[in-house]
Amino acid sequence: MQSLDGSSRRKFIKAGGIVIASSIIASARTLLAKEEEKKNDEVSPPEDLMREHGVLKRILLVYGEALRRMDAKEDLPAEPIQESAKIIRSFVEDYHEKLEENFLFPRFKKANKLVDLVDVLLQQHQGGRRVTDITLQFATNQALKNADDRRKLADSMRQFIRMYNPHEAREDTVLFPAFRGIVSAHEFDSLGEDFEKKEDELFGDDGFEKMVDKVAEIEKKLGIYDLAQFTPKI
Repeated sequence: MQSLDGSSRRKFIKAGGIVIASSIIASARTLLAKEEEKKNDEVSPPEDLMREHGVLKRILLVYGEALRRMDAKEDLPAEPIQESAKIIRSFVEDYHEKLEENFLFPRFKKANKLVDLVDVLLQQHQGGRRVTDITLQFATNQALKNADDRRKLADSMRQFIRMYNPHEAREDTVLFPAFRGIVSAHEFDSLGEDFEKKEDELFGDDGFEKMVDKVAEIEKKLGIYDLAQFTPKI
């Protein structure tokens, strides 16, 4: 094989260096693109809590349909109510509200901001859990056949709807928007990661999406999944 002279060797090394540098730059660009994509996919703490409120809102609609059927004395299986109450207990009360109680409420109190609102919200969390206990107790086919038990079940769902409609609305429009102003940017971002880790720990990957799917199945059982049916016929 013919050996390279000094000039050719330098050209070869230079060309090799260019190839290596180009490869490093390409890899760096790919890594940065992936990081940017990941960042774009991240959900901020208030946005995370607000979309979870969407799950709660859809359960309130399920409760509303159950009450409509009960008032109209239409057929109503207990299973959709039982499944809905279980989602309320596991996803809303034992997860979503615990995030608010452990991460948001103490920070508002420490900052001396919206303290009166936080106190009421906490009391309502506690009241909601007592109401859910009643719903879970009486959301059975046997209870639905008993007039007194049926009334207790209906009352529990009505109380839950009456409280949580204004409860979640006040959090979405007052509490959550104010949260960014009482924590540092670093703490704000870190809490988003903490929320995601807790969700994965309790519900596995894509926990929020799984809950949305569960609620959708309940809506289908009650015939209220098709959004178009709620459009005014005017």
